[in-house]
Amino acid sequence: MSENLLEAAGKPAPQGPAFPEGRPEGIPEKFWDAERGEIRVEALLKSYRELERRMSQRLTPPGPDADPEEKRRWREAHDIPEGPEDYVVEPRHELTSPDIEVNRRLYEAGFSRAQVQLVYDLAAERLLPLIAEAAQQFEAERQLERLHERFGGPDRYRRVAAQLSAWGRANLPHAVFEALSTTVEGVLALERMMQGKEPQMTREAMAPESSEEGDLRKMMRDPRYWRRREPEMVRRVTEGFRRLNP
Repeated sequence: MSENLLEAAGKPAPQGPAFPEGRPEGIPEKFWDAERGEIRVEALLKSYRELERRMSQRLTPPGPDADPEEKRRWREAHDIPEGPEDYVVEPRHELTSPDIEVNRRLYEAGFSRAQVQLVYDLAAERLLPLIAEAAQQFEAERQLERLHERFGGPDRYRRVAAQLSAWGRANLPHAVFEALSTTVEGVLALERMMQGKEPQMTREAMAPESSEEGDLRKMMRDPRYWRRREPEMVRRVTEGFRRLNP
């Protein structure tokens, strides 16, 4: 008897194995149901959840009450030493040498050896220039206060400074003028020279550059002089030009 095509339309089609050719390549045997010829989805999901749990534990440091062995494995996996005193740091500057209290804070935060080294490297690279700039600004303000006091206040000093600047640029070599303009003593020397109390060194009277003057110009190209304005470097340049131009 022929099958009723109208009734057959509502029946589900017979299901064969999903993978008739056997276990696909790349599917571990423990996730393969050979009898049914299909992947054991529940076992695969269970394994995935376990892996996810372990990965979460790996990314999260163990709590204070965790097993010591678990803590040891965590430190070993993340390149964290036994204690903060065991960090080995190679300072890039003497002012950024290792500090045990800083290391303790980094250790408690779970920093690896490489991360701790990076903290000190960034301090030398980014923080020290800011400190030097702040120190330079402080020194400049301190010297300005001395000049204000010497000339009777900020307003009077501004007028005198404009006169000294115009005279110095017109009568002195640029390098000498710039060197004298950076210290209180240099500004006072400019004032004496402008008033005729000290011999003037005009542009026309410039002598051939001596070896000492060449050394001074080399020092002025040093970042410690033109950028950081280190007081000792500025003093050496200023005094050197004074010796050359008594």
